[in-house]
Amino acid sequence: MRTIQNQTFDEERALYGSRDIAAKDCSFDGPADGESAFKECRNVEVSRCFFNLRYPFWHDHGLVIRDSEMTELCRATLWYSEHITIENSRLHGIKALRECADVKMTGCDIVSPEFGWSVRNLAMKDCSAESEYFMLRSAGLHFDNVRMKGKYSFQYIEDSVFENCTFDTKDAFWHAKNVTVRDSVVKGEYLAWYCENVTFENCKIIGTQPLCYCKGLKLINCEMVDCDLAFERSEVDAVVTTPVVSIKNPLAGSRITVPSVGEIIRDIPEGTGTVQVQDQAEESICACA
Repeated sequence: MRTIQNQTFDEERALYGSRDIAAKDCSFDGPADGESAFKECRNVEVSRCFFNLRYPFWHDHGLVIRDSEMTELCRATLWYSEHITIENSRLHGIKALRECADVKMTGCDIVSPEFGWSVRNLAMKDCSAESEYFMLRSAGLHFDNVRMKGKYSFQYIEDSVFENCTFDTKDAFWHAKNVTVRDSVVKGEYLAWYCENVTFENCKIIGTQPLCYCKGLKLINCEMVDCDLAFERSEVDAVVTTPVVSIKNPLAGSRITVPSVGEIIRDIPEGTGTVQVQDQAEESICACA
């Protein structure tokens, strides 16, 4: 593998089409303002590099990025690439990951609106993210200890698992399919509307009007905080360990178990799901169908 070290590149397509190349302590910045530094490359390793120009990694195959920084001017950093490892790096440009596959990210700091669209098979661990429309239409995600803040995250995702995560995000998991969230905190408004076959296990769910219009929804030993008008028109099997402010029109066949609920609203003929309420003394159980 050829090594390039301690150099600065600002020309257009500076290393276009390179094979078996390692860039160390290099800077991609300068007055020529050139784009697409590593476009159409294979087997590339980048470490301790600084990226301040657009579109550096497009159509790459076999890419490792370590201990590097991509600034807010480094927009659309990785597109149409596969077999990617990113470690201990900053990704601060808009649209930083799109149409990529087989990606591993560890210890990264992401500040990137529209991050992760149409990505397949992304494993992310010990990362933080700030984004809007985070991971839109992606599939095969496995997140562990990821902290995310933003809006409209995980919409239309499929076949994904999230563990030990903290998400502070509005409109998360809309239209998601075949997703499991475990041992996590999910805070925000209008959680997971229109989702299908989504399971929350040992999670804390915080915010108004969660989990409406869902199919095949499961909650296993979850806390719900400040949750009102929950489960509207949803097909749900839920065991909730904390009081719920209000539950509205769970569909026939649903079964929701809660220690207490402030209000059960039933104002449509279809809203006949069972809400099983257990008082704090655990002395009596009533089924409200």
